[in-house]
Amino acid sequence: MKLVIVEDSQIIRLDCRQMLELAGFEVLGEGSDGLDAINLCKWLHPDVALLDIEMPNLDGISAARQILADKSCHAIVFLTAYFEDKLIREAMELGAFGYLVKPLDEKTLVSTIQVAYAKSLESKDLEERLDELAQKLEDRKVIERAKGLLMKRDGIDEDAAYSLLRTLSMEKRCSIRRIADLLITGLEGARPESARPESARPEGRREGSRQ
Repeated sequence: MKLVIVEDSQIIRLDCRQMLELAGFEVLGEGSDGLDAINLCKWLHPDVALLDIEMPNLDGISAARQILADKSCHAIVFLTAYFEDKLIREAMELGAFGYLVKPLDEKTLVSTIQVAYAKSLESKDLEERLDELAQKLEDRKVIERAKGLLMKRDGIDEDAAYSLLRTLSMEKRCSIRRIADLLITGLEGARPESARPESARPEGRREGSRQ
C-alpha cells in the first residue's frame, strides 16, 4: 500500500513514517499543509492520504475536499489532536474513511489505515457497478428508441426491429448502441417536412405563405 503523510509537525510525520514502513507500507512523500496534500496526491496518486485536520495555509478538510474532487487518492484518513464531534462528523460526511486521535500507536495507526483502504475499495467497486447499471439503462433507452423508429419506418414488429439492429451491429462491427445512435440521428434528421414544426420550415414553403 502506498501513502502520503501530511502533518505540520515534523516529529509526528517522522513517527508515522517509521511505524508505517515497519508495517510494510510505502510512504511516497510528506508535506506540512493542505496545499502540499493536494499537490502530493495529484503527482503521486497514493492509495491512502494521512492528513492532519489543523494545518497552516489550508486545513486538512479543505484539502481533502479538493483531493476527492480530483479523484487523486483512494482513501483519506484524518489526524486530529483531540476528538471534536463537529470536526469528525464533517470529515466523515466529506468522504473520509477513518480518523485517528494523536498521540498515535502503531497498532491503531496500521489497522485504521488498512480498514480505510479496504472500505475505499468496496466503495469504488459499488460506484463502478452503479455506473455500469446506469450505462446499461441508458443503452436500453436508446435501443428502444431506435427500434420504435425502425418499426414505424419499415412497418415491422419489435422482434424484427431488434433483429435488424443486431444484424447491422455484426455487419458494421460495432455495438448495437452505436448503431442505434446512428439510426436515431439519421432517421430523426430525415423526418418528412410535413412532420416538422411550421417555424422550422423554409420561409417560402410554409402553409398559407405566398409564392
